[in-house]
Amino acid sequence: MPHDAQSCVFCGIVSGREPASIIHRDELVCAFMDIQPVNPGHLLVVPNVHGVYLADVEPDVGARMFVVAQGLAAAIRACGVRCEGVNFFLADGVAAGQEIFHAHLHVFPRFEGDGFGLQHPPNYSFLPSRAALDSIASSLRGALVHNHVA
Repeated sequence: MPHDAQSCVFCGIVSGREPASIIHRDELVCAFMDIQPVNPGHLLVVPNVHGVYLADVEPDVGARMFVVAQGLAAAIRACGVRCEGVNFFLADGVAAGQEIFHAHLHVFPRFEGDGFGLQHPPNYSFLPSRAALDSIASSLRGALVHNHVA
């Protein structure tokens, strides 16, 4: 599947070439109804500028995605759709479940027994040692400095 802006359905929605039920639009992001919702009220928040992965999105745009999503979560709770909780979900890459290659944040209402869930791996109950956690933390700190994030 191509990852370019020209063939991207989300870019088509942002530009108005593709139909969508828009909830919010500003200079950085656009939010609209998901056409294959987990539950009624499922929304997507996308950057207006094409970026395949979250790392491709400018930090101020990524921050705006979450600010808008926070407001949308409150709106979901207030609008009358069934909602006992809200999930934010961002799949970054094929292995994480990304299907549309334009960074996007799912915001969807949850309720007891709705059938949605993430599955833990078989070894989830085994806690890693502090040394293992510290080793990974050290690697991450090094990557942050190397990538000028910290």
